[in-house]
Amino acid sequence: MSALRAFHWPRLWVGLWVLMIAAVVTGSLVPSDELPRMLFPGADKLQHMAGYATLSGYAVMLFADRRGRGMAAVGLVLLGVLIEGAQSALTTSRQADPMDMLANLLGVGLGQALAATGIAGWLLRIDSRLAAGRR
Repeated sequence: MSALRAFHWPRLWVGLWVLMIAAVVTGSLVPSDELPRMLFPGADKLQHMAGYATLSGYAVMLFADRRGRGMAAVGLVLLGVLIEGAQSALTTSRQADPMDMLANLLGVGLGQALAATGIAGWLLRIDSRLAAGRR
């Protein structure tokens, strides 16, 4: 876990990220009739982009170095591609959509762009405040 920032509770923060990823995978594979209706055409693409931007942005807050963030970004892009394939192979009501993959890719890029902002340190600050509160 040396690629992580210097957290007091690294397992907690990584565990939350894993749960977020599991939620995206689960939401991507449930039957389409169990999902809420989209408010307008293309809204699902915004949902894809926002979901992957959130996962990627969290990775920026989680990993201390460029290599860790890059590996997370590549992993998330691959996850998006694999999920699209799984939708075709494992479900009867979902299908692979190249535009979903593009929205996922754009989301990962948006999340990674947070590395250049102060947002990148938010999770570490939360961790430090929680640790200080326990003393």
